[in-house]
Amino acid sequence: MPFTPFHLGPAFGIKAVADEHFSLLTFGLAQIAMDIEPLVRLLRGDAVLHGFTHTYAGAALIGAVVAVFGRPVALHLLGPWRRAAMSEGVGWLAGPRTLGWAPAVAGAFAGTFSHVALDSIMHADVRPFAPLSASNGFFGIVPVGSLHLLCVAAGVLGAAGLIGRRYAVRGRTNYRVRRRRA
Repeated sequence: MPFTPFHLGPAFGIKAVADEHFSLLTFGLAQIAMDIEPLVRLLRGDAVLHGFTHTYAGAALIGAVVAVFGRPVALHLLGPWRRAAMSEGVGWLAGPRTLGWAPAVAGAFAGTFSHVALDSIMHADVRPFAPLSASNGFFGIVPVGSLHLLCVAAGVLGAAGLIGRRYAVRGRTNYRVRRRRA
């Protein structure tokens, strides 16, 4: 099945630890980019849904493309998010004022490589090390239901950690809210 929100769970854990050094937006864009091929194959009725894009070689290529083209998209999306957070009085939750190349690249590559890793466990047709190997030794090492629960737990704990971290440092970071003087 193309893109599921379960892929995003681990990203919140990374974001809670790395915060401004990791982009959730480019991670999410990478997830979407990874599943374009399976979506097209699904619509065509192909028996195999996961091809080149679900190899580590394909993930490297897609990660590079998402890093370059996803950063401007992410910057465009950050503006409305920051304005909404500021207008609601939770500017400390808005995050950094801008998105550097390093966090964009980190999010893009973490997104593509983790996608291959998770899908290798869930889908029998994934060949993560192709063209070097046609095998998938990761398939089924964790039951899919358990894997989904682990991803949801990582997402919940990561989101809570991120919110807690941002709240704790809300006056001491580069995304500090400037208070109006009365």
